[in-house]
Amino acid sequence: MSASPDAQRRVWMITGTTSGFGKRLVPMVLERGDYVIATARDIAKVNFSLSETDRARLHVVQVDLIDPPEKIQSVVSEALAVWGRIDVLINNAGWAPKSLLEEASPSYTQTLFQTNVFGVLNLTNAVLPQMRSRRTGTVVFLGSRSVWKADTILTGHYLASKATIHAFAETYAAELAPFDVRVILAVPGGFRTENIHTAPLFSENHIPEYDELRQGEFAKFWERWSAAPGCPSKIMALLVDVVTGEGKAAGRKTPLYLVLGKPTYAAAQAFQKRLTEEMDAWRDVAEDLDLEPEVTEGSDQGVLSA
Repeated sequence: MSASPDAQRRVWMITGTTSGFGKRLVPMVLERGDYVIATARDIAKVNFSLSETDRARLHVVQVDLIDPPEKIQSVVSEALAVWGRIDVLINNAGWAPKSLLEEASPSYTQTLFQTNVFGVLNLTNAVLPQMRSRRTGTVVFLGSRSVWKADTILTGHYLASKATIHAFAETYAAELAPFDVRVILAVPGGFRTENIHTAPLFSENHIPEYDELRQGEFAKFWERWSAAPGCPSKIMALLVDVVTGEGKAAGRKTPLYLVLGKPTYAAAQAFQKRLTEEMDAWRDVAEDLDLEPEVTEGSDQGVLSA
């Protein structure tokens, strides 16, 4: 084991650090004097411009979220041995390929959910015991604004996996509260990161009737990426503040849902508005569905039975 960090320094485990949010987050954490265990499927692609001092507080491990739970547990155990603990887990790694629902193969769907859901659960569950035993820690899940915009063609499998993460995050928050382990669901949207909007298109069960729709929608993703307004570095800087309670987060209560970016606010508000309107339109018939009260036999006044 390396020398243990003092109590004022956090040890972060950050997944998916070769590109996107993870690649930007690691240097920010190191610059503030904290320690980082960075994971990647291919550690040869991990490349940061760091000072020698910062590099000494970085440990890189190979993790593929499709690995079996036993292997992930082994990797986490080895990571814990480096500095003795993990204070913050950032579940950032994910896969966002494109496919129409009807054209996707079972193996495509299984691999996507293994990466975005089951692998995330396996890693989280491997890290949690030491947080619970110490009664401290923060777990961050990266969600997606697409959960509130499920009519986005070609992303059905991806957004379903992220909707699952949204649900799991809320349940984790409830289950971990007695142990003082915080859960944050960071929900970004409209940020110009690599390998998300530009992820490959799969059409394993090709259906010619979809050709025009498929090609047109896939082209739109490139247009959206080039015009995405969000700055990946700014969102990660804010996330660091929220986790640490410093900077822009000083004096604020840590949120469960951390909604990030103007497009995400717009998507969430549009979803809320549509849901409210449809609930109100159907409330008179959709709410009145309780069982009829039982009436005591022989009663003329409809007295409820005990």
